[in-house]
Amino acid sequence: QVQLVESGGGLVQPGGSLRLSCVASGSIFSINAMDWYRQAPGKQRELVASITSGGSTNYADSVKGRFTISRDNATNTVYLQMNSLKPEDTAVYYCNAQVVLTTRAQVFPWGQGTQVTVSS
Repeated sequence: QVQLVESGGGLVQPGGSLRLSCVASGSIFSINAMDWYRQAPGKQRELVASITSGGSTNYADSVKGRFTISRDNATNTVYLQMNSLKPEDTAVYYCNAQVVLTTRAQVFPWGQGTQVTVSS
């Protein structure tokens, strides 16, 4: 019913930047919060950043001041601008959203993930 598709991952050197995108499509009536999570090898998935439909944001302490989450409500897209990347940012990054369907049911779909590798 709803698909989230991430893009923008890749290999970058320490100190570099990447911009991730996530587009939601399907039988969407509205989207409340949109979030970015990440999961490094051998670790639990963790919340990186979130943004409400009104634009309020929240960040993990580990990324504050380096990452910026934003969204375009007209295109159901959420972005994650990542600057000053560190090797410890290496992970698979996932998009998640609180979606209200045209049936008014609420779902919480996940994207397939995009790999971010920070290495020299």
